[in-house]
Amino acid sequence: MKTILSARNISKVYQVGENKVYALRDTSFDLYGGEFVVVLGASGSGKSTMLNLIGGMDRPTAGEIFYRDRPLHLADNRELTAYRRETIGFVFQFYNLMPNLTAMENILLATEIAADPLPAEQVLNDVNLLDRKDHFPSQLSGGEQQRIAIARAVAKNPEILLCDEPTGALDFGTGLSVLQVLLNFNQNYGKTVAIITHNAGIADIANRVFTLKDGGITHIKTNDQPIPPEEVNW
Repeated sequence: MKTILSARNISKVYQVGENKVYALRDTSFDLYGGEFVVVLGASGSGKSTMLNLIGGMDRPTAGEIFYRDRPLHLADNRELTAYRRETIGFVFQFYNLMPNLTAMENILLATEIAADPLPAEQVLNDVNLLDRKDHFPSQLSGGEQQRIAIARAVAKNPEILLCDEPTGALDFGTGLSVLQVLLNFNQNYGKTVAIITHNAGIADIANRVFTLKDGGITHIKTNDQPIPPEEVNW
């Protein structure tokens, strides 16, 4: 697999009063095109900070991050906005759908800012919710809302899809269906998917697993034969 994002010796430091707090400390990693990555770690381990840096929502205090040949650590606000719009899709634990828009309208809103979007009906069909396209979020279950949120992110046709605890608010069965949707996007479109989670059971579905502790990657595991979500022992 070809490297599409490279981080070298990145640190993120926050000033809290007179103290410096390291959210990430001298951390290096690569993301490959078309891979499925799980980032594991307890609360406070640095997972969300890593996602924010990959997604161009923040800059490192030290170190370098490159997307292909673009130095994200040197990018200004306009350049980071363009990077997020053109390259990154986000899925969060809480769905952040526009409550006054239908499922279809939520997806179309995302396609309007994308350079090369996928057809909205196509992605709705991919998440098996084409028949719910005219429903508002309040008329959908939690799992259906998360699948719409994924469809909205996928419709931008991003190179990297970043997912922050996408199954955290869902029951076991619904969580499995959401993981399958994410795997389908990875496999059918050949795009990179990265999930951050505290749930170690999810790790077995990934190509690679990053384990974080105290702001650093302690281990990177490669799964030569990832297993399907329905065989995961949560």
